[in-house]
Amino acid sequence: KKFKSLSCLLLQMSVTSEEVNFLVYRYLQESGFVHSAFSFFNESTIPRTSINGANVPTGALISYIQKGLLYTEMESHLNEDGTETKCDAPFSLVVPHNCNVVDKDVNITDDVEMIQENEITELKGHTNSVYQCVWNPKKPILSTGSTDSTSILWSIDEDLASGPELDSGLEDPIVLPHKNRQNNNSNNNSGQKITSLSWTSDGNILATGCDDGAARIWSSSGELKSTLVKHQAPIFSLKWNKRSDLLVTGSLDKTTIVWDKSGEIKRQYSCHNTPVIDVDWKDNTVFASGGVDKLIYVCDVSKQKPLKKFQGHVDDINVIRWNKDGSVLASCSDDFTTKLWKLNNDKPIHDFKTHKKEVCDIQWNPTNNNMLASASFDSTVKLWDIETGKSIHNLTTHTEPVYTLSFSPDGRYIASGSSDTNLHIWSTNDGSLVQTLKTDGIIYQVGWNKDNRIAAGLSNKHVIVLDVNL
Repeated sequence: KKFKSLSCLLLQMSVTSEEVNFLVYRYLQESGFVHSAFSFFNESTIPRTSINGANVPTGALISYIQKGLLYTEMESHLNEDGTETKCDAPFSLVVPHNCNVVDKDVNITDDVEMIQENEITELKGHTNSVYQCVWNPKKPILSTGSTDSTSILWSIDEDLASGPELDSGLEDPIVLPHKNRQNNNSNNNSGQKITSLSWTSDGNILATGCDDGAARIWSSSGELKSTLVKHQAPIFSLKWNKRSDLLVTGSLDKTTIVWDKSGEIKRQYSCHNTPVIDVDWKDNTVFASGGVDKLIYVCDVSKQKPLKKFQGHVDDINVIRWNKDGSVLASCSDDFTTKLWKLNNDKPIHDFKTHKKEVCDIQWNPTNNNMLASASFDSTVKLWDIETGKSIHNLTTHTEPVYTLSFSPDGRYIASGSSDTNLHIWSTNDGSLVQTLKTDGIIYQVGWNKDNRIAAGLSNKHVIVLDVNL
């Protein structure tokens, strides 16, 4: 029935060659193919069209291709009786698809505690999927970010238990609107995405990154302090340093910028020749950046040129993370690997290759500098011992891609969220699944705070909060 409805909608759509040409032209521009874009613009019918480029979001062509591929994948796995074939084979634009059917049902043993619906609090305020979910490190405040052009600050009373008690004691949230700075006369903020959130270590200042290319600085009470404008394309990631006096931003425009707390630019680096995906601080003056060019650069803000270039990944780098003392940098990639680097080595000190699909998140254990966790599209979570370079535990109960990980403050447990809509809590000691919660949406990000509370951002526009009692 779902696909019949979609087919009816498709019949009502019209796609013109002029529209396709414009999207291709924009893609060439955004990818840096300046000469190709100029030639294509003049050889096509684009100059004679009335298309308003301000109404076309950044990355539109890739977005539409991805959605079309997703539709094709769903259609190919839909059975006549309405059920869906569970398949873990990759789906590509150019490679024929051969299904590899897997068992969808996973038995959760009786000793695993099922978290009940009345034990959670559901926060409703966003009008679209919630991709960002970050706790304030000092105050009982949760910050969330969505594709609805807003970030929201939720005051979560630490003395009230999650569930009915917290439901009744919630204060009105503070909405942080992100008006499109490139189209200030329009009230239409469709397509505005909050891409990243970062609190200062004292919990007084929040930085938000947005796909309009601006970073915004807010007080913990929701006052907009400043808007940092320099990037020419969406910001993918941002982080405060440990001292909270410098902010680094990484962008689709291929650059990283270091800003001081007043919003002044300290340095702008153009090391990468493709979009920058993630950034992370080693200490107060040294940070790393990873990008689509498969490279990692380590930069010192006192120097204009990078300190180090790490080369070894063969596909896009998704996440980079320094361990607690800044001695080891971990990186994960679409090449199915997680690699560990040290500044005095040109090659990775460890190269973990046992995931079967893209690795999309990595996290260090906060109390054990030798334990790293990785999450993958192969539906598994792996815990690694970086001294031995071996896998400690392989956590396999998820049935679909695992997007996000968060350790408990004491490092004894780790939470994972997946597109199978399950939030699992595992023991890092023996790898056992100890608690699980079935949600109503894809889980994009989980965060575990100092008060032993977990928050998760979902595709159903909601945020869930639950107390962990283990």
